[in-house]
Amino acid sequence: MSDNEERLGAHEVAVWLRRHPTFLQQFPDLALTLVVPRDDGPTASLASYQLDVLRDKNRELNRRLHELALNAQENERLAVRTHQLTLALMKQTTAADTLKVMAAILAEDFHGDRIRILTVDSIAGIESASWYGALPADSLEQGPFKDCMREGDPLSGRLNADKHAALYGAYADEVHSSILIPVYGRALVAVGSKDPNRFYPGMGTLFVRMMGEALGTALARFD
Repeated sequence: MSDNEERLGAHEVAVWLRRHPTFLQQFPDLALTLVVPRDDGPTASLASYQLDVLRDKNRELNRRLHELALNAQENERLAVRTHQLTLALMKQTTAADTLKVMAAILAEDFHGDRIRILTVDSIAGIESASWYGALPADSLEQGPFKDCMREGDPLSGRLNADKHAALYGAYADEVHSSILIPVYGRALVAVGSKDPNRFYPGMGTLFVRMMGEALGTALARFD
């Protein structure tokens, strides 16, 4: 038999086996004698090869399940803290106390290395706080934060130089990633981290958006 005929025969066998995937169930002894080449050279029986494949798949599924469990735990933790933050904000009796609570909780419970809260309207009683500042009256139309304030979407990652300097000033060298939480028409909240990978573009912003909405609702009581 020529090499061409042998290759053709092997091809025909392969085609036939694909059309009859249960064939080896009828001849289990044949399945045990078949050998499959491995990437590193040695061969193994088909049953052993399939077992290795199943083990690899099982390890991958376990890894993904572990990641899902960790994500679920983190989401639950964030949900609880966001709820506690909302309750704490609603208990305050002045706008100044509301902002103080917001800054304290972001620093302590959400582990922010540098907190900045900028408001459109000046808030009496916290002018000297290192975490507080004022936005220009036309911040929705001009300035480095106009897009963020106008669109109302949280922004995360490494900020442009103009935003970074405007937010942190003398403390800019301490911050390497940030998340901005706009409170439409009222304020801008920034949480800065020393870790350049703590906040990154594309990260989930559901909970920080909820925090911004909670702060906006709490401040609206003092209009």
